[in-house]
Amino acid sequence: MSAIQIDRPPPAPRLDEPQSPLAALTPEQIEQLGREFDAIHDEVYADLGDRDSRYIRSTIKLHRQLVLAARALLMGSQRRPLWLAGTTALSLAKILENMEIGHNVMHGQWDWMNDPDINSQNWDWDTASPADAWRHSHNYEHHTFTNIRGKDRDLGYEIMRIDPHQKWHPLYLLQPLYNLILMGFFEWGVAVHDLNRAAIQSGEKSRSRSCRSSRRSAGRRALRSSRTTSPSRRSPRSRRFVAGRGSLQSGRRSFRSTLAANFTANIVRNVWSYSIIFCGHFPDQTYTFSQAEVAEETRGGFYVRQLLGAANIDGGPLFHLLAGNLSFQVEHHLYPDMPSSRYAEIAPRVRDICRRYGLPYNTGPLHKQLGTVTARSCAWRFPEGRSGRSRDRTRSRDHAGSRGSRHGARPRS
Repeated sequence: MSAIQIDRPPPAPRLDEPQSPLAALTPEQIEQLGREFDAIHDEVYADLGDRDSRYIRSTIKLHRQLVLAARALLMGSQRRPLWLAGTTALSLAKILENMEIGHNVMHGQWDWMNDPDINSQNWDWDTASPADAWRHSHNYEHHTFTNIRGKDRDLGYEIMRIDPHQKWHPLYLLQPLYNLILMGFFEWGVAVHDLNRAAIQSGEKSRSRSCRSSRRSAGRRALRSSRTTSPSRRSPRSRRFVAGRGSLQSGRRSFRSTLAANFTANIVRNVWSYSIIFCGHFPDQTYTFSQAEVAEETRGGFYVRQLLGAANIDGGPLFHLLAGNLSFQVEHHLYPDMPSSRYAEIAPRVRDICRRYGLPYNTGPLHKQLGTVTARSCAWRFPEGRSGRSRDRTRSRDHAGSRGSRHGARPRS
């Protein structure tokens, strides 16, 4: 793979679309940068050991404890304080399992442990998308072809226009509305996206096999929910509690309130996942690339593309844990197979490399990153964007850089 050919004159940028920072680097700089990033990866992998395995095992243990606490609290779900406490515990458990455990285990970050239970090929997480479909669309397609137009289907998830290079369609006018729906039911949007309708229509994927896999995944989701909501699946103490309330009607009310808790926890998890993932990919000053630009990409060019196509979110240790450490989306895109617990450790080194090579290190607080994502989603529902589109947030970035094929750039009329 090789980066943009610097030895031939690049095409003149549009008046309002300056060159990408990648074009400012010489081939020698790109290759040296690649060697520096390879060195970080090799150093971390040489150091993996007990503290890393203890981290993931303790995180899985914490998730299970939260689930047990939620079930215990929801025994009294007819009482509002207990319902709120149980729903909160269940929401946190679902977020932790989805973000820090499921996503990262299925990336193969912990395969080096040779634990058959904590393994990318065996883990089946609590979400609607079948594990094998997600691994292909996310681990392979997205992380290989990151932000390459026409190759990375995660650019707008095929239903949103977030880049001026995407062909406009009148349906995009409704983008702010169905974006809200996607936020609440994000896991189902990802499941439909992972089916890859275009591949099924072209015959590349089997329709019947894909549908069976999706139905099995949905069935497992329903079974997991029933373990929390169904009185018949509760412990003997729980059943005695329901019987002690006096009537079948009381039991039905308890079931409905617990079902509402489970539904609410799923919505909370979906909104949180949506926010973290969109802020890591679609805020201002993230770049997209044409297939011609990366036709001969080197290892160093690959690293630069990952840097320019991702963004971080500022926060503390608890925030990063609940974000699955995807708040370090830049580091995650550089090293998707590295244990997520190491991202905070290597972030200063990545930031220093960006500073020395004049590359942007896109980071900012959650509300600002989410604000630019929302503004751009609203702006690019129109064919040429709108004059009131989101402004560049440069204060929260180490280096704004020149803004070439970035998501926020407005095309020339």
